[in-house]
Amino acid sequence: MEINILNMRQEHIEQICEIEKECFVHPWSYKSLFDELSNPNAYFLCAMKNNYVVGYIGMYCILSEGYITNIAVSKKFQHQGIGKKLLESICDYSKKNHFDFITLEVRESNKVAISLYEYFNFKLVGRRKNFYSEPCEDALLLKLDFI
Repeated sequence: MEINILNMRQEHIEQICEIEKECFVHPWSYKSLFDELSNPNAYFLCAMKNNYVVGYIGMYCILSEGYITNIAVSKKFQHQGIGKKLLESICDYSKKNHFDFITLEVRESNKVAISLYEYFNFKLVGRRKNFYSEPCEDALLLKLDFI
């Protein structure tokens, strides 16, 4: 399966919104995603197959720090290495731009995502109590150091 990783553009947002609705209880809106196109601190990538968005990842870049906001893969394309390819692209970007680290939050129950992050050597550095709703759940704060 040929997957290409591209910078998010306006024509991708509608498809990203569909993935958001599939994967998250509180999906980002079209406007929220559109606004990231003009945010100088935002870096969003899409995983494309046959000119169709099958996954995406977003990160805020502040000085030498990265904060992953979302990573999602369409349910039809999960367990095919797309999330891994997206995360690898973000890590490569972060290293190339001399980031000190990347952080993210993940639902404590999301064992598949946690396993992916552990594969990339993210480490548990904290917990955000009752961070998520529907259902109420703690977030694990994970960090990947580059220095």
